Amino acid sequence: MSLQWVALGAALSIISVPAAFGATAADEPAAAAAAAARDPLGRDTPKGTVLGFIRAATDLNYQRAAQYIDATHVPKPLRERIDQLIVVLNQSLPATDIDRLSTRPEGSLDEDLPPNQERVGEVRYGSATLDILLERVERKDQPAVWRFSAATLKEIPAAYQQVQPRWVEQFLWAPLKDTRYMNVPLYQWLALPIAIVLVLLFARLLSRAVFLVLRPLVFRLTGESAGNRLAHIMNPVRVVAASAVIALWLNVAQLPLLSRFLLALLAFVIGVVGSAWLLTRLVDLSAELVEARLRRQHQPGRVTVSQLVAKLGKVLIVVIAAFTLLHHFDVDLTAALAGLGIGGIAIAFAAQKTLENLFGGIMIISDQPVRVGDFCKVGEVSGIIESIGLRSTRIRTLDRTLVSIPNAQMSTESLENFGFREKIRFQPTLALRYQTAADQLRFVLAETRRLLYEHPLVETATARVRFVRLGASSLDLEIFAYVLTGENARFLEVQEDLLLRIMEIVEGSGSGFAFPSTTTYVARDAGLDAEKTRAAVATVERWRAQRELPFPDFHPSRISGFKDRIEYPPAGSDRGKPAAP
Repeated sequence: MSLQWVALGAALSIISVPAAFGATAADEPAAAAAAAARDPLGRDTPKGTVLGFIRAATDLNYQRAAQYIDATHVPKPLRERIDQLIVVLNQSLPATDIDRLSTRPEGSLDEDLPPNQERVGEVRYGSATLDILLERVERKDQPAVWRFSAATLKEIPAAYQQVQPRWVEQFLWAPLKDTRYMNVPLYQWLALPIAIVLVLLFARLLSRAVFLVLRPLVFRLTGESAGNRLAHIMNPVRVVAASAVIALWLNVAQLPLLSRFLLALLAFVIGVVGSAWLLTRLVDLSAELVEARLRRQHQPGRVTVSQLVAKLGKVLIVVIAAFTLLHHFDVDLTAALAGLGIGGIAIAFAAQKTLENLFGGIMIISDQPVRVGDFCKVGEVSGIIESIGLRSTRIRTLDRTLVSIPNAQMSTESLENFGFREKIRFQPTLALRYQTAADQLRFVLAETRRLLYEHPLVETATARVRFVRLGASSLDLEIFAYVLTGENARFLEVQEDLLLRIMEIVEGSGSGFAFPSTTTYVARDAGLDAEKTRAAVATVERWRAQRELPFPDFHPSRISGFKDRIEYPPAGSDRGKPAAP
């Protein structure tokens, strides 16, 4: 079941809360009094009077229909005047006028009418205009009722004489006009299936026209082709088109007033439901196109924001549609809003953790401390963010397991996001043998610094190599530098290259790495390479003689000259091979 229909059901169920809470023992006498004050014929409201008269007159129940009119100045029998009134109403009064009638006992209280009068509608005949009016009649020891006014009934014969017969009836066979079922002529029943076919045909044509218009418009606005996705909105477009065609057809077809009223009501309900359906589909379509564009632009973090906005938008559309229907059917929205408040408090207590996770998800999505695809560490869990939902965040660990962390916990845990790194620290410690001479150590320091300065993927400004301690079994050199990449796989490549080059430097100095071991062994030590030792010492002596000794560091002018002098990837690397044809 889709989110919008779940939300509609929830809204309707919440609206029913006031009835449950309101039906207390204290309210029972008031409810009984209100029920006693209602007129059994429905004449306590203007709308009830008009609908009751139409039903009685349509059923040819003249005795009941006479209860809805003020026959004080109408000559007996009333049958002819009732027939004239129903013909005038059927032929000239729009169904929307009935729909606008008040359902309150006091009426709509129009400013241009006395408080005891209500305007049903306006009928034009010839050059004259007749206001169809109701009057509220007070009765002794009985509730007040609304009736068609005597002034209106007085003008009905003149209006009846001017009412034109249906133009189509002039060309029909007499039995089609005279034969009636439920007081509706037979030809109108036969025209019903034709009208349905025409409505469906026009709805289909209109939906195809909308498709042809929306396809280039969506592409222009989003840059995404939406041909296949637009097919999903065709059904709701047809529903909206059907409601519009029914409304237009009712303005042309001369159906009985009650039939037009019921069909207009049906068209309104179909239109509201179809519009809500169409809008939710458009929200889904817009969200899909926006997400596709964001992924193409490598902005996965905003995808979750788009999904959240789409869900909230669909819920809002459904709630607005539900309240529109309730308002149209004269449901007291004040009580409904009160029910929403009571239901909201109950939900807040019952679903405290769920709401906590929901707001935590909203904060994560809005602040974006993590994004989909980032490598993060949340508490003791490390892995790649796979999805950020409204309730929990899913992390794919390095062991390929899937961990779901509630968003409320995410907001309180320490969170380390490796995805925002623009560079990665390179900080190994070199442990050289104690037999290494001072000038050999200077050679290693200087050449390692040169390596860091010359490497194209090492940040020169922060790079340093220092002799930091005389360890228990080694001379320790600390290397600190930033590798200019945020990708861990790329960093490992560069780190491997740097470590191999550092090993070559150490070997070239004639020194070696110390063994951090306490094992006692007797071996014939070959000692240090005398030739390499002399070469390293000679190089340092030459630096000293030429006043180029790079301690405590190289001169800044020389550092700038070192930049990018190392070939990387190194010569002979597989990455340097030309691409296969």
